[in-house]
Amino acid sequence: MKYLDYYALLGVPRTASDTDIKKAFRRLARQYHPDVNKAPDAEARFKEINEAYEVLSDPEKRKRYDALGPNWKSGQDFTPPPGFGGFGGPGGSNIHFEFGGDGGGFPSDFSDFFSAIFGGMNGGGMGGGPRARRSSSRTRGGPAANPFGGFGGFGGFGGAPGPDAGPGADFVPRGNDFEATLPIRIEDLFSREPQTVTLQLPGTPPTPKTFKIRIPAGAADGTRIRLAGQSPDGGNLYITLKLLPHPVFRPNGHDLDLTLPVAPWEAVLGAKIAVPTPDGTAMVNLRPGTQGGSRLRIPAHGLPQRTGKRGDLFVTIRIAIPDHPTDRERELFAELARTSTFRPRPVG
Repeated sequence: MKYLDYYALLGVPRTASDTDIKKAFRRLARQYHPDVNKAPDAEARFKEINEAYEVLSDPEKRKRYDALGPNWKSGQDFTPPPGFGGFGGPGGSNIHFEFGGDGGGFPSDFSDFFSAIFGGMNGGGMGGGPRARRSSSRTRGGPAANPFGGFGGFGGFGGAPGPDAGPGADFVPRGNDFEATLPIRIEDLFSREPQTVTLQLPGTPPTPKTFKIRIPAGAADGTRIRLAGQSPDGGNLYITLKLLPHPVFRPNGHDLDLTLPVAPWEAVLGAKIAVPTPDGTAMVNLRPGTQGGSRLRIPAHGLPQRTGKRGDLFVTIRIAIPDHPTDRERELFAELARTSTFRPRPVG
């Protein structure tokens, strides 16, 4: 593979300050952003600039890169010294990062040189509890699907200056977006109390941070909540709700399903039965002659909707029999079998 001189790519000396690196990056980003520069090599140049900034703007990555020494020249054949592969090895972050753009068919991965020095950075051990992972990039002030927003995992730019922008219009870099999954119970969707979630956010070392998240009205499995500006470097945190399995209810959008066992005599004679709901019970009248597998609908006893209404609760009847009938129960069932004219299957 070829050695990449990140300092040369940004046009700064190895002694450049963080401010000098940021200024150089912003100047070159404006020059080579593919929304502005239509040269055939603009996309590749823009990607290299992002990769260089990803390394030199991060103190730990810059220190690791500088350890290679100053005698390498850009384009030289390069083989990483022992111990330089796998940046996320022992002692590294247990966060799962995802780098990527928002589509458009443009590549968003780092170079082989970057991967050889810092590891793939697309894996890593899975720590316990919720974890934050870097999301596909978003853009500020530009289209959400800007395919160049995530080159180098930097998090993007505002896109090309619009038609109303003056001659001094600038690209403003923003922080990385991160995503995490929050497991919640069905009962939590009814509560207005904020939920507490602790995430291991990237850093050196990774830093746990606790957030209070209020579940919005109408939330369901898969609802995505944005915490603006709450990522470590000023990007957004996106929390996706994941409903945990429930021992009674099965969610279907904002509706709920449950299976209700009833005794044979309740199904034959009819009965008034208490049905569990997420916030209490509801009484239903079981009609005489109810068959196993019948489905009843209890309106407005499902999950809360954004409008303030609720979904429905659907009850599937299952006829249950005693697992260990008493002697008297056996006698009664035997008597029923002798005297009943009911035939559940065709005869002959």
